[in-house]
Amino acid sequence: MENFKLIFESYGGDYETTMDRFMGKEELYLKILNMLSRDDNMQKLEDALQKGNLPDAFDAAHTLKGVAGNLGLAPLFEAVCRIVEPLRIREPREDYPVLFQEIQSEFQKAEQLRAALVRCREEDMPR
Repeated sequence: MENFKLIFESYGGDYETTMDRFMGKEELYLKILNMLSRDDNMQKLEDALQKGNLPDAFDAAHTLKGVAGNLGLAPLFEAVCRIVEPLRIREPREDYPVLFQEIQSEFQKAEQLRAALVRCREEDMPR
């Protein structure tokens, strides 16, 4: 448990608040976190931005924001927040690709966190 907490906090997450949301069950948290890589909202966001479809881009970004927030993935949440509000008001901007790249980078870091937490749990399992 302590290693799990250290890994999570070194990523930038609030372990206590997040684990409260998951009733202190790290296994449940990992089960839900494992679903993140199968979520298609990153692809939806990218596709919508490429097409200039700001309403669809907002929908995908808003969903990602909620998922990241609920999972306590603060760095990803913050990156998504930077794009959600301009998309909400359909603000035409030139920097959407840059903002999306930041989200992609944080999404990859969240995936690295997931892999590290899985390894941590496997190491803690009795053999």
